[in-house]
Amino acid sequence: MEDQLKPRFIESLQRNNDQIREDRARTIGADSELIYRRRVEDIELKIKRLEREQEGLIDVSPLDRNSLTFADFQPETFVQKDIELSLTIRNLNIQLEVAVKRFEYLFGKTF
Repeated sequence: MEDQLKPRFIESLQRNNDQIREDRARTIGADSELIYRRRVEDIELKIKRLEREQEGLIDVSPLDRNSLTFADFQPETFVQKDIELSLTIRNLNIQLEVAVKRFEYLFGKTF
């Protein structure tokens, strides 16, 4: 029965440089790919949330069904916030495009 057990520690010590490099490369590559993928997904999530927030800005519904008064709408604040969100979304879309292209280049996989 002991003949069937493989001494993993001894085998590990006997590996040559090529095997060690290959193992390290696989580990580093897998970790990097996972982190890169998560970063791209985080950018996508930020864009979606900001787009929802931007859509929420144009909801200027009256305070209630019977009211003709709109909820404290301030045009200056609306315009400023809408422009800020638009620029942030634009920058995130550029980041997303660059990150996806780099991911595909670095890892040879489509995102």
